[in-house]
Amino acid sequence: MPVFCTMMACNQTPADFFVALNVSTWLRDPSYTVLPTPLRILLAIIMLFMIAVGFLGNAVVCLIVYQKPAMRSAINLLLATLAFSDIMLSLFCMPFTAITILTVSWNFGARFCRISAMLYWFFVLEGVSILLIISVDRFLIIVQRQDKLNPQRAKVMIVVSWAFSFCISFPSVVGWMFVEVPSRAPQCVLGYTECPADRAYAVMLLVTAFFVPFSIMLYSYLCILNTVRRNTVRIHNHAESVCLSQVSKLGLTGLQKPHQMNVDMSFKTRAFTTILILFVGFSLCWLPHTVFSLMSVFSRNFYYSPSFYITSTCVLWLSYLKSVFNPVVYCWRIKKFREACLEFMPKTFKIFPKVPGRTKRRIRPSTIYVCSEHQSAV
Repeated sequence: MPVFCTMMACNQTPADFFVALNVSTWLRDPSYTVLPTPLRILLAIIMLFMIAVGFLGNAVVCLIVYQKPAMRSAINLLLATLAFSDIMLSLFCMPFTAITILTVSWNFGARFCRISAMLYWFFVLEGVSILLIISVDRFLIIVQRQDKLNPQRAKVMIVVSWAFSFCISFPSVVGWMFVEVPSRAPQCVLGYTECPADRAYAVMLLVTAFFVPFSIMLYSYLCILNTVRRNTVRIHNHAESVCLSQVSKLGLTGLQKPHQMNVDMSFKTRAFTTILILFVGFSLCWLPHTVFSLMSVFSRNFYYSPSFYITSTCVLWLSYLKSVFNPVVYCWRIKKFREACLEFMPKTFKIFPKVPGRTKRRIRPSTIYVCSEHQSAV
């Protein structure tokens, strides 16, 4: 049987409980089901690939913003900070999880277990905070028509987000929360406890890391989608009335109804769509981990079930996928990012053809196409 107690006694100090951890706690309980060896090897290899992609892809984002002053807008500074948090997550957390998945034992000591748990939540909270700031900024611009975020304010908010994330994640490293050395998970996870203080902290951590940001971002994006839809309908209706007015003045009532206008709306929706995709990726990667953590803290049967190790491995792997997801989306959606990737690549690796730019002319939000041979602004 493992040395762990089923809960951390509320009257027991963190130091006393931490000393109780010994080498035997790092060994896997034979009653727990683990992944087959070939699957563990495959997952470890995939995680190494994720580390490489997450580091290189996010490093390109940071280099673009650092080397090109013209790219240091408020939104780009936020995206660079998001990329930096993903780099830190890829370097300081993912390698140890990959090794533990492969060996099925934690070989880095109990002290570093708590440090790794703190770093995990620290970088995750920072990434979530940046996504939340970006979402609120898009909401203010598109819905409220208030563009208040400049580079100086963005820098202040970045500093505040780092400080806030550190304060929320720090209790796990000093023992204010029950974090178990992974005999039943490939890295330190929130463990089952009946102590009200520990449960309260776990709820606060998960609410801060997922539920509150998810709710605010979901509300913001629903409002943005509704605003974009209403504006699109208004522009189309206005263009149709302009066309009919011109036909009436010319006395051409027998002609067919003019063609619907051809408005290039990508100037207005493409950047928002990219942020929306990041939000969807965040939700899909983090919802399973959030549910898993809550059940670990509150459900004794789930935490001590034979399938807990397999479940924890899968949800942790999925949560790390987010750090790889962002640069893939940038490469897919942002032309400048693709061009910068080609610039940073050695010439011997530039085997892909240059991506052609857009040929369709972009228009201002106040410009529409009317039913004539020429384009005019209204």
